[in-house]
Amino acid sequence: MDSEALAKQLFGDTTGTLRMYAVYLGERLGYYRALADGGPTTPAGLAARTGTNERYTREWLEHQASCGLLTVDEEHVFTMPPEHIPVLADPDHLLYGTQPSIDLVRVGRRLADLVDVYRSGEAPAPIPWEPEGRANPNRAQYLNLLGKQWLPAIPDVHTRLSEGGARVADIACGLGWTSIAMAQAYPGITVDGLDLDTKAIEVATRNAEESGVADRVTFAAKNAAELTSVEPYDAVFIIEALHDMTNPVDALRTARELLAPGASLLVFDTNPGEEFTAPGPLVEQYEYGWSLVACLPATMGDPDSAMTGTVMRPATVRRYAAEAGFDDVTILPIESETWRFYQLRG
Repeated sequence: MDSEALAKQLFGDTTGTLRMYAVYLGERLGYYRALADGGPTTPAGLAARTGTNERYTREWLEHQASCGLLTVDEEHVFTMPPEHIPVLADPDHLLYGTQPSIDLVRVGRRLADLVDVYRSGEAPAPIPWEPEGRANPNRAQYLNLLGKQWLPAIPDVHTRLSEGGARVADIACGLGWTSIAMAQAYPGITVDGLDLDTKAIEVATRNAEESGVADRVTFAAKNAAELTSVEPYDAVFIIEALHDMTNPVDALRTARELLAPGASLLVFDTNPGEEFTAPGPLVEQYEYGWSLVACLPATMGDPDSAMTGTVMRPATVRRYAAEAGFDDVTILPIESETWRFYQLRG
């Protein structure tokens, strides 16, 4: 790439970043939902619907139309095209795409701190929940795919969960959508969801109640090593979390100890290539980006940390699994551009 092309690329990247900031405003202020529900509107109309300032609203609408996210006519009436509603205003759709903007704003607030810890090797302070709250970037995938496509594609796990009475542990469950999705897909199972973030567990508990599965899904703010149940689990899951763990081998070892005879651990995580390449594919550039500002910093500062980062290649998972006592690691043939699916036994 020559210097002119690189300069153009960075200009485009800057424009895209600013567009995501505008997406954040649209999501937080309810602009997208109001446009989807109420139809075409003027700046004054949208401001009235959302309780926002008309001048700010006009600028936002014009930006969105300039970017092609909305359309506008000669009367200055703005419309969200129907084909854009799934991406901008339907949180249950697989294409829903506003949530990464929340995480971009969250990590942006601590970039200055990252400069310091990049020099010291320490970990930055955890990002507080407020004012942005916690994003749900994979909620729709969990609810639409986890129990309906991914797990049915794993015959022995699907059979065991379908029989009824199966016990499942969901380690690092976050806001609980993985546990909820499994309970919805398999009415006979019970799920113990665990996460170290007490606020996440509070939200997960509320999500389970609102989803109607609280009688079979229980959440607790504790480490998996603290499980005291005398009953082993028929399946243990670590979904989109292993690469974030300071001591992934310890987590895998604990998960192994929780398994019933013949049961397996399912690790669903990122999907980088087998080997590092440069330039890399777009999805890997995306993963490296999040690793730089979020995933890797969270694991730094501990001399015993694995310091994995988001780009966790299969060889790394196999090494962690072997150190934890697993002698069989299978990459499952489930197609996905962004996910890789591991089944660990032994």
